[in-house]
Amino acid sequence: MARKTSLVSLQQISDINMTPLMDLTFILLITFIITFPLIEQGIAINLPQGKASEIQDVVSRSISLSLDKQLYLDDVPVSKEELVAAMADVSTAEPDTTIYVRADRQLAYGEVVEIMRILHDANITRMALVTAAEE
Repeated sequence: MARKTSLVSLQQISDINMTPLMDLTFILLITFIITFPLIEQGIAINLPQGKASEIQDVVSRSISLSLDKQLYLDDVPVSKEELVAAMADVSTAEPDTTIYVRADRQLAYGEVVEIMRILHDANITRMALVTAAEE
């Protein structure tokens, strides 16, 4: 007995199933919504509260000083010597850069002044102290 084969070609699917693509889009959106605030803050510092204006969207770098006196430049741990060299580079290469200084509220005033002195010595003219919003 002869074997019967189908001579009809398979029907091609002409539309794309959008459900998996929409699921992937929503998962990525939710992931970015959750992780964006974590990326923005970076180092956990207990900022002092104060009344201030919103941070402008300009070219900026941030210096953070934690309670254990560890310095961070844009969330990367640095020593004071590395900070001095980096600020000298910023002042010559990018003079319009704003430096945001974030320091823990329980630190001594002198610790923050030392950071400000480093910025002054590097001829940084655009700097701001970051505070938490008043509740």
